[in-house]
Amino acid sequence: MSLRLSDYDYELPEELVAQYPVAQRDASRLLVIDRRTGSFGHHSFAQLPRLIAPDDLLVLNNTEVIPARLRLPERKAELLLLEQQGPTRWRCWARPGRWFSAGREFRLAGAAGRVLVVEENGDRIVEFERPPDLAVVGEMPLPPYVRRPATTADYERYQTVYAAEPGAVAAPTAGLHFTREMLASLPHAFVTLHVGPGTFRPVKTETVTEHKMHREPFHVGAEAAAAITRARTVLAVGTTSVRVLETLMTRHGEIRAGPGATDLFIYPPYRFRRVDKLLTNFHLPKSTLLMLVAAFAGRDFILEAYREAVRARYRFFSYGDAMLVV
Repeated sequence: MSLRLSDYDYELPEELVAQYPVAQRDASRLLVIDRRTGSFGHHSFAQLPRLIAPDDLLVLNNTEVIPARLRLPERKAELLLLEQQGPTRWRCWARPGRWFSAGREFRLAGAAGRVLVVEENGDRIVEFERPPDLAVVGEMPLPPYVRRPATTADYERYQTVYAAEPGAVAAPTAGLHFTREMLASLPHAFVTLHVGPGTFRPVKTETVTEHKMHREPFHVGAEAAAAITRARTVLAVGTTSVRVLETLMTRHGEIRAGPGATDLFIYPPYRFRRVDKLLTNFHLPKSTLLMLVAAFAGRDFILEAYREAVRARYRFFSYGDAMLVV
């Protein structure tokens, strides 16, 4: 059993961290790893339809990323909106935290606000004078390892083509590779999990079991629940889809329609109850996302696959390439 944080580390050259998406969504590379044979296959994402079984049901997360990063024009400071608590009230991350003290007033382009509360975990509760128009004052919240400002192109590319339910502050990145045409050709169902910034929070405890996962809201429609229940095999697209399905199976023993929330932390050993195959991007060393994939395919095998991806010069993280685990 691998419960030390250091058991989920690997060497990654910095130049393999993708800073931009490829020109065509489905032109990303796809590393296929087979748990039965222990083999690797190198493909293009465009080849996915012929690499999976005709009766595999793809389960995708149709959350939509909101332009949640707000920069203050008069100083080097910013807010990242996390959760709306009312028409003008939001829970936020703030940087620099020292400046955003309780009672601090601030001004954005066309909006102003005040910090009401600094919570114990460092989150800020802020009140705007009127609801901020995020299309005007917000930026796409690119992850911290994308070391450049967001551009207009990111409003399209840091969003899946099937995004429909606004509320995420990070993209479900395994879905970024799909085109509308490819998705239309494959059996699929949607769930919604609004990805929070906790996906980027580092694990700070050396013993994995001591880490506490962030909580994220989700929803599953009745038609999707029925389709997932009927499916012979489920191919989960992304770790967020996995966490929705496995949360429902853990709590209820079935895929149940309706709203919910999850703080499920999946790490080895874990018995998967509804996910049969997994499509995912390459994840950060020592991250909870890497631990989930290791639970699905085996830690040693996944780390070997990551070494193979590094050797073959795959592109890593949100704008990088993909891996299919069968």
